[in-house]
Amino acid sequence: MARVLITGAAGFLGSHLCDRFIKDGHEVIGMDNLITGDLKNIEHLFGLEAFSFAHHDVSKYVHVPGHLDYILHFASPASPIDYLKMPIQTLKVGSLGTHNLLGLAKAKSARLLVASTSEVYGDPLVHPQNESYWGNVNPVGPRGVYDEAKRFQEAITMAYHTYHGLETRIVRIFNTYGPRMRLNDGRALPAFMSQALRGEDITVFGDGSQTRSFCYVADLVEGITRLLFSDYVEPVNVGNPSEISIKDFAEEVVKLTGSNSQITFHPLPKDDPKQRKPDIARAKDILDWEPKMNRSEGLKITLDYFKSLPEFQTQTTSA
Repeated sequence: MARVLITGAAGFLGSHLCDRFIKDGHEVIGMDNLITGDLKNIEHLFGLEAFSFAHHDVSKYVHVPGHLDYILHFASPASPIDYLKMPIQTLKVGSLGTHNLLGLAKAKSARLLVASTSEVYGDPLVHPQNESYWGNVNPVGPRGVYDEAKRFQEAITMAYHTYHGLETRIVRIFNTYGPRMRLNDGRALPAFMSQALRGEDITVFGDGSQTRSFCYVADLVEGITRLLFSDYVEPVNVGNPSEISIKDFAEEVVKLTGSNSQITFHPLPKDDPKQRKPDIARAKDILDWEPKMNRSEGLKITLDYFKSLPEFQTQTTSA
């Protein structure tokens, strides 16, 4: 049994990672300051001897008694609504928070995996995006607080690996979906599904020609787990290369939900990426990983989750 610290544990991805490591027989310490996380995502773990929770902001000094084998750093606002509303916190958790956890990993001789994202590529000029591409990022634009936080996070992580010999791993996460996504976090999938379930117009920014590639959360967790236990220290893309335009995706959600919602178009936010598609050749080669869940099945599971939420019980019951 390994002892694992997971930051951002009450968030969408962090909670699924807690589930995975508990299932695999490890002891998990979940840490979250709950500014975007929700204890409901991990309340099913609170009665387990192998799980404990610490309410803490990793941007402040982090102390964990006893030994640690692994640290997974997933603490950060991760949606446009969050990091535009909390720009300073976003920068601090990517810089100070990562520094604190690198120091903890060094003190405990633990391996640290940091959650970077496809945002390090910015609005990419290379398509699909591979790990050798350095990106096209506006550091002073509205999205810069998140993009540059992740880029700094990668840089300081690699510096600790190079200078201190620390065991580190860097995962670059592309758009991910599944149960426990927050309804109002500003991302396309929860926005489209919640609008469709309420019978509201579907809000598409721009003309809808911009593309995204959606990976089901269980596939992502598998890729992250394989990377953690691999010997590879360079960044690795983990995502689903099945690309779709936002307009087509909105139509897919409308059809799935059986909604009468109409699609409406609004101005594209500044620096919004026009293309997102991971090149996962490195993940295939190094980790023997690729996504298994097809989008239609994953969307059905996610829709069932949203329908189960109290917000939609009235609509579901009356239907």
